[in-house]
Amino acid sequence: MSEVKLAAETRTEFGKGAARRIRRDSKVPVVLYGHGTEPVHLTLPGHELLLALRTPNVLISLDIDGKTNELAIPKAVQRDPLKGYLEHVDLLLVKRGEKVTVEIPVHAEGELAAGGNLLEHVLNALPVEAEATHIPEALTVSVEGLEAGASVLAKDVKLPSGVTLAVEEDAVVLQVLQAQAEETEGEAAAGEEAAEA
Repeated sequence: MSEVKLAAETRTEFGKGAARRIRRDSKVPVVLYGHGTEPVHLTLPGHELLLALRTPNVLISLDIDGKTNELAIPKAVQRDPLKGYLEHVDLLLVKRGEKVTVEIPVHAEGELAAGGNLLEHVLNALPVEAEATHIPEALTVSVEGLEAGASVLAKDVKLPSGVTLAVEEDAVVLQVLQAQAEETEGEAAAGEEAAEA
C-alpha cells in the first residue's frame, strides 16, 4: 500500500469560475469529507494528484496549510471527457486502524487448459473490507489449467491478512468460456444442402 504526501490549501472561492481559475493554476479542486465532519474544500497540485491516482485506492497524506495532517482515500474522480485532466476529486477522510470498504483490481495469471478457451472477468474489482493504511493494490488469481465451464468464486480468491470480502462468497469473479468453433466452408455448404432437402 503506497502512501503519498500532498500539500493542500483550503479554498474559500466556489463555483465554476473559481474552479476554472484553480485548474488554470495547475491545481485541482477537492472536497474532503467523512467521520461526520463538515466537508473541507481544498486545492491540491494537479500533476502530483494525477500521479497519485494512478495507484488504485492510494492513501493520501494531506498537509493542510502546513498546520494539520489528515489521511484520505479517493472516493470519486471527475475527469474532462476529452482531454482527461482532473476536474474535481472527492476524498474520504480515514483514520489509521479504521476499516474501509474498497474495490481491489483482480489480475489473472497462468495459462488456461488447451483449446483456445476465453477468460471472462465477471468482476474486474473485488469489493473488500480492509484497514485504511493496509489496502492491497491488487489481488492475483491463478487460472492455470482451468477448463471451459470452470469459474473462480470470491471465496476462492486468496486475501491478504486483515482483508475480508465485502461481497457474497459465491459471487463469480472469473469464468472460463468455451471458444466458439468457426464453421468451415464445407460444413456451412453441407448445412445449406440439408436445409434445402
